[in-house]
Amino acid sequence: MTTLPRSMQAIIAREPGDASVLTLAERPMPEPKAGEVLLRVRAAGVNRPDIMQRQGIAKPAPGITDVLGLEVCGDVVACGPGVDTQLMGKRLMSLVPGGGYAPWCTAPVDQSFIAPDNLSDAEAAALPEGLFTVWHNLFELGRLAMGETVLIHGAAGGIGTLAIQMARAAGATVIVTDNDEARFAELRALGADATICWPTTDFSKAALEYTEGRGVDVVIDIVGGDYVRRNLDAMAFGGRHVSLSFMQGSAVTIELLTLMQRQISLHSSTMRPQTHYEKTRMAQSVTRHVLPLLKSGRIKPRIHATFPLAEAVASHVTLESGKVFGKLVLIP
Repeated sequence: MTTLPRSMQAIIAREPGDASVLTLAERPMPEPKAGEVLLRVRAAGVNRPDIMQRQGIAKPAPGITDVLGLEVCGDVVACGPGVDTQLMGKRLMSLVPGGGYAPWCTAPVDQSFIAPDNLSDAEAAALPEGLFTVWHNLFELGRLAMGETVLIHGAAGGIGTLAIQMARAAGATVIVTDNDEARFAELRALGADATICWPTTDFSKAALEYTEGRGVDVVIDIVGGDYVRRNLDAMAFGGRHVSLSFMQGSAVTIELLTLMQRQISLHSSTMRPQTHYEKTRMAQSVTRHVLPLLKSGRIKPRIHATFPLAEAVASHVTLESGKVFGKLVLIP
């Protein structure tokens, strides 16, 4: 049996601030509680909620480590009370409440999946946050169904590239926006039916033209601000607008009469505050509906770049540059 160290070097934010506040710090070896496993981390995904934590906007829940990181791929090296020891040695990809930017991390079994053999460590680590987020927002809140049309903003990001593939697999028509036409061919290869360059094209008018005036059934928005009103202009009767973020501001002005007359509904969510029960329920749906698509290769994350754990600062700078196509991953 491998003897585990008593402490480890992990990435924390020493104070709220820009990427330079990220630093390696010594932390105790995490111990798995009931329903948890201890993972030897092979790779950890980098996400915008990590940036929000670094900035002091989003803080870990009480009792959760200050080590950053919300998704990992790793090998089970210890099982907490109540966990089937047959998981020992298995490679899991897990959604975690924190602690991913480290060589060791505890993970709830109920929010973990056996990583498919056809995925690399980096690919497996890049998936959990996106799988939960896209499933919940696109299919549970957005209720996207076969034959409907979805408009996805931020299509080149980690969430966007995954949402394109999952929407296409569900039989939906996919319209996406991006600011770099050089990425359009690959976005179409991922499953986008129409690509809109938002700096040069009015996406509301373009979406209406593509749908022959009907409008889109679902919008996945990360921009907020003035985009919300413009999204509503592009929506069909009974459409569902889902906000994941607000890069241009959280304050919006909405004409309620428009919502009422066209029966448009507004939805929003963040994953981190969801209860253990809700995340477990989502994991069961992802296992049933999405994992077979991952195993078959029909859905696959796009990795933009990987960084050594010690270069977490560079990973955050890169993510904030707005030029990332897919996901960034840290390798301990």
